[in-house]
Amino acid sequence: MSESPPAIAKPLVPTLSELFFGFLAIAATGFGGVLPWAQIVLVEKRRWLTGEQFADDLALAQFLPGPNIMNLSILIGVRFHGPLGAIVCALGLLGVPVALMIVCGALYSRYSDVSWLRSGLLGLSAAAVGLLISMAAKLALPLLRGRRIPALAFALIAFVAVALLRLPLYWVVLSLAPVSVAVFWWRGR
Repeated sequence: MSESPPAIAKPLVPTLSELFFGFLAIAATGFGGVLPWAQIVLVEKRRWLTGEQFADDLALAQFLPGPNIMNLSILIGVRFHGPLGAIVCALGLLGVPVALMIVCGALYSRYSDVSWLRSGLLGLSAAAVGLLISMAAKLALPLLRGRRIPALAFALIAFVAVALLRLPLYWVVLSLAPVSVAVFWWRGR
């Protein structure tokens, strides 16, 4: 008697309501920039994407014009439910921040000259930098584990060009994107 092969685990496909509330939760809890929190929610907690899928989608989202997290939400929505998924994810992502920023903008215009408030905002910026460094490390891990040396080289070149040499981001992207695409196309042949 032969054994049947083990069932192949299907990837988790979220419903439209799960996408909406997932991105609503990301937006509501991701203060100081939601990309680090989006990576935690989408990859680690809900397991809708692998770390590599997240990194690939984020790379495309950063290349496209517009806010990275909005581009990412649209890409993920399209991945699971096409154009309707994109709309649902975008609406989930926008609801809380729009309402919160209207309130914060009104309060800030009224109380922006208060010194303790300015000091508190400096502390928040330090926390945001920490979140950004954490996300960058998590995005680099799949490249390191997979020993994807060319990808790491392009990441390092982009970092040096933008962060250290202070070259404009659009020139770095316009220069590196075609070269990196050509290198990976050539390697894949």
